[in-house]
Amino acid sequence: MPRKARRAQLLESALEVFVAQGYHSAAMDDIAERAGVSKPVLYQHFPGKLELYVALLDASCDTVIASCREALASTEDNKQRVAATVNAFYDYVASESGAFRLVFESDLTNEPGIRDRVDRVTTECAAMITEVIHEDTALPDRAANLLAVSLVGMAQVSARFWVNDPGEISKADAAALVSALAWRGIAGYPKHD
Repeated sequence: MPRKARRAQLLESALEVFVAQGYHSAAMDDIAERAGVSKPVLYQHFPGKLELYVALLDASCDTVIASCREALASTEDNKQRVAATVNAFYDYVASESGAFRLVFESDLTNEPGIRDRVDRVTTECAAMITEVIHEDTALPDRAANLLAVSLVGMAQVSARFWVNDPGEISKADAAALVSALAWRGIAGYPKHD
């Protein structure tokens, strides 16, 4: 198998194992077995479990950030931007891969290097939203950033809550509820001419 394809296969297998077992309970033996390769083949691509986990975590964080960027760029209408951004978080946590567990529920968040990577999602998504809020409302950067972090937190935490216990609420309905709440709050800051 070509190196690039083998690496992708190993990452996919590792994601399944880490999502199911968490970092601490996962073993390189489990990952190699899931991928149908020997441990030496796994170690040819990743020097250790942490490096494998970090590669998955970085890719997962990049996915969330790219989805947020795409949602914000999808329209100039701020109400629709709020809805698109909230939907981006709901779509991400509802993904069958379960990759959101690496980003939002990692059992390694006490490790500074991991915490920095996980915090990058909030920081970068909030920075993009801060820019929109600042441009539209002329609020100072710190105030706009606080509102942006609050919106990101609302979307992320509510999406995680919903995916773990959706009850009778569909993903679309859950995202619409949270979008409406967020819009009613942020719409209270008038546009600046």
